[in-house]
Amino acid sequence: MEGAEGSCWLCARPLGKRVEWHHPVPKSRGGRETVPVHPICHRAIHAQLSNVELARTQGDGAVLRAHPGIARFLGWVANKPPDFHAPTYRKR
Repeated sequence: MEGAEGSCWLCARPLGKRVEWHHPVPKSRGGRETVPVHPICHRAIHAQLSNVELARTQGDGAVLRAHPGIARFLGWVANKPPDFHAPTYRKR
C-alpha cells in the first residue's frame, strides 16, 4: 500500500487536483524524503501524531497505518473521491 506514482502514500487512493508533500520522518528529526498525500490525509496524520511519534515510526507507512486513529480515518476515507475534504480534528 506504499504510495505508487499517482496515489496517496497514506490511503493509496488516486491523488486529486491538490497534492501535499509529507515528510514520513519529520524534518525536525532529520527527515529529507517527501511523499505525496491528499490534504485531508496530511491533516489526519498531524492531528493524530506528534513529530516525536512520527519519528518513532521511522517513516514506515505500514506502522503509521496500523495506528488506531489513522486506521479509523482510513476506513472512513476509503470510498471518498480524491478531492474530498472535511474538517480534521485533533485527538483528545
